[in-house]
Amino acid sequence: MTSEWREVRIQDLAEKVGMGPFGSSIKVSTFVDDGVPVISGHHLKDVRLSDENFNFITEEHAERLKNSNVYPGDVIFTHAGTIGQVAFIPEDARYKRYVVSQRQFYLRCNRAAADPAFIAYYFRSREGRRKLLANANATGVPSIAQPVSYLKSLKIPLPPLEEQRSIAAVLSVLDDKIELNRAIIRNLEAMAEALYRRWFVEYEFPDEEGRPYRSGEGLFTDSELGPIPAGWTVRKLGDVLELRYGKALKESERVPGPVPVYGSNGPVGTHHEALVRGPGIVVGRKGYPGTVKFAEQDFFPIDTAYYVALKNTPPDAMIYYYHLLVSQNLRQLASDSAVPGLNRNIVYMNRAVIAPDSVIAAFEACVRPIRDLVAGKEQENRKLVELRDTLLPKLMSGEIRVPDE
Repeated sequence: MTSEWREVRIQDLAEKVGMGPFGSSIKVSTFVDDGVPVISGHHLKDVRLSDENFNFITEEHAERLKNSNVYPGDVIFTHAGTIGQVAFIPEDARYKRYVVSQRQFYLRCNRAAADPAFIAYYFRSREGRRKLLANANATGVPSIAQPVSYLKSLKIPLPPLEEQRSIAAVLSVLDDKIELNRAIIRNLEAMAEALYRRWFVEYEFPDEEGRPYRSGEGLFTDSELGPIPAGWTVRKLGDVLELRYGKALKESERVPGPVPVYGSNGPVGTHHEALVRGPGIVVGRKGYPGTVKFAEQDFFPIDTAYYVALKNTPPDAMIYYYHLLVSQNLRQLASDSAVPGLNRNIVYMNRAVIAPDSVIAAFEACVRPIRDLVAGKEQENRKLVELRDTLLPKLMSGEIRVPDE
């Protein structure tokens, strides 16, 4: 720590440290279509609050939970469940007020002493995370004991305010680029999904003369799933693909490397060795059962996920079967009661309309350029994340200095 930096207790830079509501103050029956958004764990995946896919409660309900109301500038933590999550609410957030859930608590900084973005980045660093979780109980549901008083007691290295802002700004440039790439990826994937629906839901794939099949008065036959194009079939998913188990890989074993590690809801790190050759499909088994992700390159699926092996079909049909599985809405098939899970034998019984190999090959050829663009953006993001995660501890320790002007 450099000479200009001080070691400061959180309680000395906080205006308030508060908890989410206790008990069942927020539950499914209290949700409404619009109102005050409720922050939960999936909103804390990045350093900035993810500002979408909220449940809402009424303004009146939020007023009754006034001590759990949070605002732009507040830093949000998870104290039970997926502990260690940290994010701040940016000034340009979509909403002016939020409510944290039962598993969150928050820090409201004295802005004259601490920059919220810097504080959030600090607790996402290796040193900050170590301090935050030092009081964690790992038995049963992971939790941080006495989170409010414990957070107040923590000492952190604090540079002058302008330097805090400069450090956060450097890291934010990288995060802004990462988020821009994610937005581009979402748009590209929406394009591919629209083309899939056009071909395989609306049956407007090009016929032999290049005309849209249904509009061109193509022939249809009856099936148990309704009229389908002539030559297409209805088959059980178990006849065309296999869901294979991923392999256990502890978080401590996910070392820096070129291979993305996939859990039940997407990438969760990297490794030096692949388990499956890409491109491939990952399906959530535990945790986020039924989610479907496309892996562009060789990858390592862990044991909370399945990966797809195709059967009796061309091996270069992964994009088609990815979209097919997305259309199956596998999340509804999760059956385990204690820990939500996806039983692959139930998935295998689902029936789907399967296109002929020639139509699948034509679709793959059309969509491959889109997937190549996605792959390029994902590769760029991996490099940006690696750079950010390399800089983060060096900036937070003062090893690398940033001009404060």
